[in-house]
Amino acid sequence: MMNPAETWNWIRKRCKKEWKLAFLSTFLTGMLIHMPIMLRDIPNHDGLASMYFDQNMITSGRWFLTVACGVSSYYTLPWLIGLLSMLYLGIAGILLVEFLEVRQGWAVAVIGGLLAAFPSLASTFAYVFTMDGYMLAVLLAVLAVLLTKKVRLGFLPGALCLACSLGIYQSYLPFAVLLCMYGVYMIGASDGIVGEKVRKCLNYVYMGGLGLAFYYGILQVLLRVQGKELASYQGISGMGSAPGKGLLQTVLYMYRDFLAFTLKGNIFMNNLFAWGAMALLGVCVLAVLVHLCGQKGWWKSLWFFAVAAVTAVGLPLAMNLILVISPDVTYHLLMRYQWVLLPICMVAAVSRHSQRLPWAAWLGFLCGVVLTFNYGVMDQIAYSNLEKKYEKTYAYCIRLLDRIEQTEGYYQGIPIAMIGVVGDRSYPATDITGDVTAGMIGLGGDSLLYTGANYQAFIQNYLGATLNILPPEAMEEMYYSEAYREMESFPGADSIRVMDGVMYIKTENRE
Repeated sequence: MMNPAETWNWIRKRCKKEWKLAFLSTFLTGMLIHMPIMLRDIPNHDGLASMYFDQNMITSGRWFLTVACGVSSYYTLPWLIGLLSMLYLGIAGILLVEFLEVRQGWAVAVIGGLLAAFPSLASTFAYVFTMDGYMLAVLLAVLAVLLTKKVRLGFLPGALCLACSLGIYQSYLPFAVLLCMYGVYMIGASDGIVGEKVRKCLNYVYMGGLGLAFYYGILQVLLRVQGKELASYQGISGMGSAPGKGLLQTVLYMYRDFLAFTLKGNIFMNNLFAWGAMALLGVCVLAVLVHLCGQKGWWKSLWFFAVAAVTAVGLPLAMNLILVISPDVTYHLLMRYQWVLLPICMVAAVSRHSQRLPWAAWLGFLCGVVLTFNYGVMDQIAYSNLEKKYEKTYAYCIRLLDRIEQTEGYYQGIPIAMIGVVGDRSYPATDITGDVTAGMIGLGGDSLLYTGANYQAFIQNYLGATLNILPPEAMEEMYYSEAYREMESFPGADSIRVMDGVMYIKTENRE
């Protein structure tokens, strides 16, 4: 048995240089870009209620999330969670480079940078209490396809990895599916016997089918053990059923959404730099295809054009597969990390032929750097606004709490009925980042406050006072009354009233 030093040397000698570069480029880029959020305790609206959260989200289908997040404890510890997240993502970078068979150092570094900089990660960091679990889900999704490719009968352990990834967050299924598609293309472009190629391609199908079966089977067992049912949140209760809109309407919506987010979502291609970089990457990939067609005579084969057509038709469906699993989902940026694979796979394809097309390699490298820098700048803008949201919320709540405590009739524990929004007349919008952060969930806007529970959590956790804020249903009758209409919005003099033993606070602008 080897001692720790011998084990370390054994591992170090067997690590390929591209593995080391993949880890370092992903980890270091991630640390540099996301350090602002890791060094501060800046919650978003969901984070206010998740200072400690056991992550038992089985009613949302996330049966493995509590295990994945348990490593960092269930407290919101941004620095520790961030370190673990970048560690998981760095390992995922190694697995991704190995799966894509990228050997050129420039391409490895670019892939690591893109993986760590894509704005989906910034939005995920806004929900930092689940960040490490979600990055572990990404790692498991990549590991699933790599095991399927590299190991005999690897689709079996790959299916288990995919099931655990889905058990953390179902939205990373398209990530694995896109890699499977690329793996099939690599098999088709290689030399070999047709029957052997078909067998290798089917392994991805087996892995995906078994992975979904494992995930759903384990979910049903655990739901019965805990005596729970799937919640309606994000349409998860409809998982496994036919889309409510009908299959045709769902498919059409998937295409529309793919085009809208890719071309007009202001995330993937948000300015002229990103548009130019993606366009030039497309030119590089086209040059590679022309080169391969000339070298292998693909242009003479109907199969080549059939595969191209299937790709054009199937890519939007694969990217938006989550819309089939949860038909009524609110499809936000956390669920769109798979878009980063588009430039990554383009860079990988160019790098495999960089010796014959050196100009394409240079162009691919420069475009990858531009995209990484551009995404990193977006992340910094978003983090800057999140910090300002917190500061404005802090100042607002100090004023509100002081007024509450000075109101005649107030006592500790008095029932309080209030709406969560902040009036935009007394407190006009000051967020200047809307053009950048509008699509970055959790990072845009002016305030962290949307519900009475948000006020309660923020004032308790950051101001050290406890308010007895009533649930929304207790407010319904008063909300539509004439007395409430006549009240001024905070900070108006008549914005807080005590009536029949209940303190009513009007924060919104409502006539």
